[in-house]
Amino acid sequence: VVLILIVVALPFVVDANRFKPTLETDLTTALGRKVQIGNIGLSILSGGVTVDNVVIADDPAFSNTPFLQAKQLTAGVALMPLIFSKKLEVSSFTVTDPQVSLLRSPSGTWNFSSMGTTGAKKAESQSQPAASPQPASTQQTNISVAKLKISNGTIVVGSAGAHGKTQTYKSVELEASDLSYSSQFPFTFSAKTPGDGTVKVDGKAGPIDATDASLTPLNAKLDVSHLDLASTGFVDPSAGVAGILDFNGTLTSDRHQMTSKGAVKANKIKLVPAGSPSRVSVNIDYATAYDLKKQTGSLSQGDVHIGQALAHLTGSYDTAGAATALQLKLAGSGMPVADLEGVLPAAGVNLPSGASLKSGSMDVNLAISGPVDKLVITGPVNLSNGDLAGFNLKSKLGALSSFAGLGGNSGGNDTQIQKLSADIRVDPSGTQANNLDVIVPSIGTVTGNAAVSSSNKLSGKMNAKLAGAAGAMTGAMSGALSSFTGGGASKGGGGIPFTLSGTTSTPIFLPDLGGMAKGLGKTGAGAAGGAAGAAGGAAGALGGLFGKKKK
Repeated sequence: VVLILIVVALPFVVDANRFKPTLETDLTTALGRKVQIGNIGLSILSGGVTVDNVVIADDPAFSNTPFLQAKQLTAGVALMPLIFSKKLEVSSFTVTDPQVSLLRSPSGTWNFSSMGTTGAKKAESQSQPAASPQPASTQQTNISVAKLKISNGTIVVGSAGAHGKTQTYKSVELEASDLSYSSQFPFTFSAKTPGDGTVKVDGKAGPIDATDASLTPLNAKLDVSHLDLASTGFVDPSAGVAGILDFNGTLTSDRHQMTSKGAVKANKIKLVPAGSPSRVSVNIDYATAYDLKKQTGSLSQGDVHIGQALAHLTGSYDTAGAATALQLKLAGSGMPVADLEGVLPAAGVNLPSGASLKSGSMDVNLAISGPVDKLVITGPVNLSNGDLAGFNLKSKLGALSSFAGLGGNSGGNDTQIQKLSADIRVDPSGTQANNLDVIVPSIGTVTGNAAVSSSNKLSGKMNAKLAGAAGAMTGAMSGALSSFTGGGASKGGGGIPFTLSGTTSTPIFLPDLGGMAKGLGKTGAGAAGGAAGAAGGAAGALGGLFGKKKK
């Protein structure tokens, strides 16, 4: 009966608010940030103290708004010292529905970097032998918490400044035990990412770094599911980069360097504004080391798997700026093009309608550089022994069938490509293919330059050198036209210049008559008239050749 009476009467006998100044002072000292709390209530049945309206100030160099604010915090306390000695001994903290703001400066420093460094330094100094006894008033107790829990939190992550961009992570859950400034402590963390993804971290951290909390040692497992690049805010939406990532791996930090190893699976990847989501997944096995001070890292392993195709990605990256900058190399040889076909739309390349790559191999040696939202990809691409099924190039060139030896639409609905090579450049404006060289045995050789804009428009100037009897006839026609216009014999034995337009899925081939008759103005009036007649005849022939109607 006496015990029951004590339990009932204690909240009226013990005024928990008497501890408010001490608690605010201790927390402010420990965190190095001004801490304000509201009313303190005593809950005997739960063995704790409830604290209303908890506010932890942000680093003034980042923001004047709170770093953390919560409507209520529950602290587990030891009841016996509280009852008999009026002494508050806190063993645990539970924060419900908090809002936390994590901001990163342009130099790469986080606003939580200075969190707790004051308390850590004082605790650390206590572990060192003192030259002489210190007055009791100047000594600082090593603060520790047996259990810390954050439930249903909200974290806003972004960059500092008036124009900083932020993203919100909800349903944040954090549990840590045996926290102190002098030892490791286990923790678990989970949250929902923008776009309904999830992130989970499980491991050990600590002891807290005395100079920069972001350098605290860490050893953990990381599991990310359905991370939507477009909604996370990591990449500017105007860059056109998008995709869904799944990731699992390990993180290890020793205050100076963080190493990570794991696997990434990317679905629906898109690399340029004119691109469309990849139809196949891209899997990457990686290993990387990151310098925490310099904010630079190196990728020692980046095995990129697309079906049976394998490429190797290596290089460096820098996260110190507003956007992460890359300097990478991607090299692959003998990759089956049938497996790569599904990822081509991500770079804005779409095969002609109904066409597909059935066989062939591809070699690439590409440089990837620039900020992630404005990447530039350059280097040579080579395709050999390819089979473009469902697309007959001869039939798309109109009256080529009238040339002896081409055989019209014979050969079925496929196009055999003996060789295709080009120096490509992919950037936010689109894709360029320079020094393009294509050998189709049933037709001949096509060379030139082509481009696909960010709006998926195809353009280019090409030259076709037809094979067999068709090539001989074309050479004779080009030579005749050249003699009429005062030009010399065309180099390479009589190619037909033409232009590209339309889109990659619906290409349009048109003769470049200006290129064939560029010497017209150099001759006399009579020669010009004869050349005009020849050019008109050539226009008719070439118009039929490329499917263009005669006027």
